[in-house]
Amino acid sequence: MEIKLNDKTVQLNFGVRFVRELDKVAGMSVNGQSFGFGLTKSLPALQAYDPAVLSDVIYSAAYGVKPRPTQNAIDDFIDNCENLEKVFDEVQKEINDSNAVKVAAKNMKP
Repeated sequence: MEIKLNDKTVQLNFGVRFVRELDKVAGMSVNGQSFGFGLTKSLPALQAYDPAVLSDVIYSAAYGVKPRPTQNAIDDFIDNCENLEKVFDEVQKEINDSNAVKVAAKNMKP
């Protein structure tokens, strides 16, 4: 999936490394010990159209972009997006189609 951020095309990837990056951004930490769960926490919030979670997901999926977009740039993209619902839907579709993530996403659906 690609998005346009500050006139630059940004490639988003939703594989295993995305999950690891999301764990860093949105995972659980107890007493300094990381427990992951970034995907587990983020998928329901993404389905509820939470813009802060969308920002975390996009940031995590942009792990391979050099230079990586900042969280502030992604927040600005979301704040100024003309069709934010479409972005949510496209991100959720990409997650549901991703080989590394689709089983987890499927098992989390009610």
